[in-house]
Amino acid sequence: MLKEFKEFALKGNVVDMAVGIIIGGAFTGIVKSLVGDVLTPPLGLLLNGVDFTNLFVVLKEGATPGPYLALEQAQSAGAVTLNYGLFINAFISFVIMAVAVFFLVRGINRLRKMTEKPPEPAAAPDTKECPFCFSAIPVKAVRCPNCTSQL
Repeated sequence: MLKEFKEFALKGNVVDMAVGIIIGGAFTGIVKSLVGDVLTPPLGLLLNGVDFTNLFVVLKEGATPGPYLALEQAQSAGAVTLNYGLFINAFISFVIMAVAVFFLVRGINRLRKMTEKPPEPAAAPDTKECPFCFSAIPVKAVRCPNCTSQL
């Protein structure tokens, strides 16, 4: 059983998957930083200084009555909020991640095509079908050996 597990764990696919998961985890941090620190501030400026993290709707007032200027303030007061600004940030992160993965897979596929050998041409068939009796006959035949029809 230990031997089988060792063979499974050391197969190329399992190791490749583990490396992919580790790199994916690190890549997630990079994308979050890109969205939160690089993309959303200029986007917020274009929208008159809107900070997406503070876009929310109060569904139920907290212990301290509103208005709440920031999401953190509303949550600390115990208010129930609908945080659509955080959803916008998550959506932007998803789109960036999807585009990055698309270009990564596209590049890998191009590299594979460059390294693949072209498929060998299919061998010419050595038999054909008799149009009269539909039996298989040699390609060079001029008369069917089964029905004796001239081809």
